[in-house]
Amino acid sequence: MAVLLHRLGLSAYRHRKLVLGVWLVVLAALITCAGVFGGKLDDRFAVPGTESQRALDTLGRTLPEASGTGAQIVFTAPAGHHVTEARYTAVIATAEAAAAKAPQVKAVMGPDLSGAVSADRSTAIVQVQYSVQRAEVRPSSLDVIERVADAAEKNGLRTSVGGSVYGSNGVHIGPSEIIGVAVALLVLVVTFGSLLAAGMALLPALLGVAVGLAGLLALTPAVGISSTAVTLALMLGLAVGIDYILFILSRHRQQLARGVDPQESVALANGTAGSAVVFAGSTVIIALAALGVIGIPFLTVMGLGAAGAVLVAVLAAITLLPALAGFAGARLTPKSGSKEARRATDPDGSAGSSALGARWVRTVVAKPLLTLLAAAGILVALALPAADLRLALPDNGSAPVASTERKAYDTVSDKFGPGFNGSLLVLTDTGGRPGAQAGAEAARRLRDLEGIEAVLPPQPTHDPAQTVVQVIPETGPDSARTARLVRDIRAAAPDIRRSTGATVAVTGATAVNIDVSDRLSDSLLPFMAIVVGLSLVLLTMVFRSLVIPFKAAVGFLLSVAASLGTVVALFQWGRLADVLGLPHTGPVVSFLPIILIGVLFGLAMDYEVFLVSGMREEWVRTGAARASVIDGARHSVRVVTAAALIMFTVFAGFFPLDDALIKPIAFALAVGVAIDAFAVRLTLVPAVLALAGRHAWWLPAWLDRALPDLDVEGTSLHKAPKAEHKEPEPVS
Repeated sequence: MAVLLHRLGLSAYRHRKLVLGVWLVVLAALITCAGVFGGKLDDRFAVPGTESQRALDTLGRTLPEASGTGAQIVFTAPAGHHVTEARYTAVIATAEAAAAKAPQVKAVMGPDLSGAVSADRSTAIVQVQYSVQRAEVRPSSLDVIERVADAAEKNGLRTSVGGSVYGSNGVHIGPSEIIGVAVALLVLVVTFGSLLAAGMALLPALLGVAVGLAGLLALTPAVGISSTAVTLALMLGLAVGIDYILFILSRHRQQLARGVDPQESVALANGTAGSAVVFAGSTVIIALAALGVIGIPFLTVMGLGAAGAVLVAVLAAITLLPALAGFAGARLTPKSGSKEARRATDPDGSAGSSALGARWVRTVVAKPLLTLLAAAGILVALALPAADLRLALPDNGSAPVASTERKAYDTVSDKFGPGFNGSLLVLTDTGGRPGAQAGAEAARRLRDLEGIEAVLPPQPTHDPAQTVVQVIPETGPDSARTARLVRDIRAAAPDIRRSTGATVAVTGATAVNIDVSDRLSDSLLPFMAIVVGLSLVLLTMVFRSLVIPFKAAVGFLLSVAASLGTVVALFQWGRLADVLGLPHTGPVVSFLPIILIGVLFGLAMDYEVFLVSGMREEWVRTGAARASVIDGARHSVRVVTAAALIMFTVFAGFFPLDDALIKPIAFALAVGVAIDAFAVRLTLVPAVLALAGRHAWWLPAWLDRALPDLDVEGTSLHKAPKAEHKEPEPVS
């Protein structure tokens, strides 16, 4: 692989104009396709094969207005008045009539029919039902509903609009994301000591992100892509794009400082650091693509979309960067006498001996057992809250406090009870016989179950054998008691069928979300086993060692557990929630742990390879176990630190978004990167290797012969004949 990447870097350097032109043409073509053919984003959470999804699909045929999304217009009378007063009932009736004329609205049910008037008669709800899913509701239709609410407010009622039609806001580029990129640029300037080098690292990363996002958006007509998938691809593409280019460019500048010809330096950097980039990127791609084995379509698309963004970032690093380096030529060489030049040309590390990173590694190695116990103890303490992890999909209770959907959610919860925000639909089916009587009997049996606030009368569908019973739980949609109620109804289904002759299936948005969370919870441990097993195999092949893969896997598990622990403490327990401005605390987003595992796995392998490969080079060269840990880390510590800081700032830049899906994911990834880079890779790794000594690099001879040599360190380049690079360079 190293030889192939060496040739690729050399070719990209020589044909720089062609390479840059191809990237620009591809970007223009994808932007055109996205603009002309791009469709809407699809934020539906569906799990094919589950009871809730099958019943929802059935209702889509027999009662479309029950299977589609819905809106609520919540009316509250002024203090001292009731919504049942004549002047207010007239206003509500006018609002009902106007809402019924909105595009895509299938049915409108006012409080006269539904009885949705609070016990103190201060609040009433008008239910607006669409026959389409949320992703298909046009903004113009929702605008009509909001204007209806505004008109009622002018007539004396306080109003808010909510319901399942509202959800994740998706992609949003604002000041916080721009600040994150600016901080990344500052880190690059400090790392390289050069604006040109910093710009050289940022430009191809941004171009790669643009290509990845445009390609993803161009697929929306053919594939259901969620707004969360696009935002995740943006976060990952930007973070890994800058990091991968940083690794290759750092190696290139080190070689330039040693007097290597710019053309050969680019090729060597591509063959050595580029090999590690390809390996690291491949692990991220494999881990994200493995999300498809869980069998949840929206998660599969999310994983593949993010994996595509990482793939583009890798391609940009190994093709576009060498081409742009060709335009810069020798101007990327560190200035003579600068710190970077001294570090690159100093063979024994004395010039870098005062660097903070080098001093830290020497401190760790000096007292490895104490360091190991202290770091592991801190990580375990951070991980303890993860034992209380609860998973659910966010609802409007997680929306910003000032939003209309949050106001509607809170009002309904206060006046009608939390369960009214997450009602369940129970579909009864007698299999061909008239089902009205069976539906009524099923409703009566459901009232006997614990945890139910109310059971509404059965509603017929277009199929005479079916009815739909709306069940109002006592608790909210993200409550564990609501999930238990769903399981209790399903457990009672056989008895109901024996007594009524009707099958019973629980569905509705709340039941679907519960099934999604259950499927994800069940998949968490198998997915973790796949990822950890993959890390053991890959790192054994790379480092020809048994200790290093085992240590890396344990460190990865500690990183994930500590990250999840901080997420639980903040988002579920509410620790520091007021300080950080969280609008709501509750269960953790159900797919966050799997996304965190997939992404953090790739990044952990990334830092592991760049850090330990230098140590292995020193071990192979000198045979001094402890000294190789210190000397091998002196160049890579600075680069890994800069890379981790860049990733942290990029992920943290998405935390201020008022999006209940993106905010916890951004926090988890930012904290996870910081923990894994600084507590695990830069602390536990050198401590364990110092303790293990020579045994850290041992591998049975039979296993060494059986494993393929990935040559991530580029050792084959020293054996391969040098490419003939003295031909005249094209004029840039």
